Amino acid sequence: MIDNSILPEVGGGGSLVAYADAGPTNGVPSIASTANLDEKKKKVVVLGTGWAGTSFLKNIKDPSYEVQVISPRNYFAFTPLLPSVTCGTVEARSIVEPIRNLVRKKRVDIRFNEAECYKIDAENRKLYCRSNENNNLNGKKEFVVDYDYLVIAVGAQVNTFNTPGVVENCHFLKEVEDAQRIRRTVIDCFERASLPTLDEEDRKKILHFAVVGGGPTGVEFAAELHDFVNEDLVKLYPGLQEFVKITLLEAGDHILNMFDKRITTFAEEKFRRDGIDVKTGSMVIKVTDKEISTKEMKNGEISSMPYGMTVWSTGIGTRPIIKDFMTQIGQANRRALATDEWLRVEGCDNVYALGDCATINQRKVMEDISAIFSKADKDNSGTLTVKEFQEVIDDICERYPQVELYLKNKQMHNIVDLLKGSKEDVAKESIELDIEEFKSALSQVDSQMKNLPATAQVAAQQGAYLAHCFNRMEECEKYPEGPLRFRGSGRHRFRPFRYRPRQVDITVCCSSILCTNILDNLHHWAENKRLHNFLGIGCPLATALSGSGTLSMQVSKLVGVQEHWWLRIGQGDLFLGEIQVAYESIETVELVLVLAFDDQLLVLAAQVKFLCHCNIYGLMIHTKFSLPNSSAKYMQMIQ
Repeated sequence: MIDNSILPEVGGGGSLVAYADAGPTNGVPSIASTANLDEKKKKVVVLGTGWAGTSFLKNIKDPSYEVQVISPRNYFAFTPLLPSVTCGTVEARSIVEPIRNLVRKKRVDIRFNEAECYKIDAENRKLYCRSNENNNLNGKKEFVVDYDYLVIAVGAQVNTFNTPGVVENCHFLKEVEDAQRIRRTVIDCFERASLPTLDEEDRKKILHFAVVGGGPTGVEFAAELHDFVNEDLVKLYPGLQEFVKITLLEAGDHILNMFDKRITTFAEEKFRRDGIDVKTGSMVIKVTDKEISTKEMKNGEISSMPYGMTVWSTGIGTRPIIKDFMTQIGQANRRALATDEWLRVEGCDNVYALGDCATINQRKVMEDISAIFSKADKDNSGTLTVKEFQEVIDDICERYPQVELYLKNKQMHNIVDLLKGSKEDVAKESIELDIEEFKSALSQVDSQMKNLPATAQVAAQQGAYLAHCFNRMEECEKYPEGPLRFRGSGRHRFRPFRYRPRQVDITVCCSSILCTNILDNLHHWAENKRLHNFLGIGCPLATALSGSGTLSMQVSKLVGVQEHWWLRIGQGDLFLGEIQVAYESIETVELVLVLAFDDQLLVLAAQVKFLCHCNIYGLMIHTKFSLPNSSAKYMQMIQ
């Protein structure tokens, strides 16, 4: 028997009308009760579906929020693999994940709109957006969205430094569409060069590929292009290899200058061996449809070179929406949105900014030195004892991370050693400092302040951190967990954001190609450790000889792991993106197993060290149980 009281009526217009007093069936709330729940929910709007925005969406768990995502891109892209897409090493569909797939299983109410936000009105808490679609059914492209909380994660755009001709004549490598466009252009260049009407000089011009920018993206693309030309295209266009030239232009003294000097040296030497022309100290000043003009930084000499295709990868710049927003809130002279240590945009309520579009404005110790002294001096004696200071030392280190960095660089065990430096020949227990001595002791601490790098790891950690704060917003209002408020009373609601790269432990050993011997060598390392998972990395031949499937399963049993993954890398020596995307696509990796031959193992391990922040165990496939002499120089790279 069906209870008619819970059935909807059909109204005159064909719509469904639900009874307000109708209860939910099988635990599903009625339309009216759902509407009442929605009225109580706080609305969170997320702008962007990059590393920061997607990480926030993955980690938000509190169902009391209504989340609306607005982005012109309805997918998340593994950007470290874009250079591989340009040459077909990886297909574009393999590095994208639809946002709707990521959020459809969430308990939180998350809705997505494929549109672009072109203006933020923080005063009235409104966002002005326009649809990406050319033809909407109702003819309206623009709409307005209200919010209670705003999460800005729109990333950054390519920085052209206002160089003439860059936008019109260069390729960028920021989006999946950019990578696909580059791939088509490379093939077009070879097709044009194969025409019988061209002479040798014309072929050299067409097959000259210029890469501007010696950062990770430019270096990886140059390496991928070199492998693509020498391993694939030479077979399709056998008569054109001698005309191909790849030039990497960098205004600085070295490529990859943000990495360790040993990695920089290795990459430059590798490119020289491969025939890639690396021109450091060359700044591009103009790009036409046929030539690139450069200026030598040392002597100011200007020269030009013809090209067939140019890829511009010189860093990131501010998006127009961020520039406009910064002008509104008084941050017009900055390159990115300034936030506090809790990722809140300075000067705005309930607005947060993550990833490449923002930078944390870490507060200086010397700005609060008087307040810190007063908070620690509980007896108001005008002097500070070690005991008084130790009661607030944890809060100081948490609120001002530069203190801990300074102590580490000065090889001091704790901050008491720093205070003792201003009171020579005095026992630690007897130290008493007045305000001037306290200022003198901490005067150099702020010199350790550094901006976080614009990397996927930082953005992902920021998204996860902010989601964690939202999940515990109500709880932390009642029971704050952050450090003391030195300018005020009580504590901060949350601990400030900290980027935490984990330490890397690399162990290298030798093994024969037999799987049993590999396991024997691994056993002595694993017997005292208990791991949940690992990621295997190996060259194709090494994994084939050792049997990667069998090896990974036996290693799983040996070290007690619950899950394992195996990645077979390409033949090229520079494959940073492939490892990084595999590592970052797995939420928790405790062990990276690197499997390769002789020198290649150490080269791989050295590169993995800068990408994977966990234990790394290298297995050298070698017929002898000793390191070859030629590997000595690479050993320094991983120690």
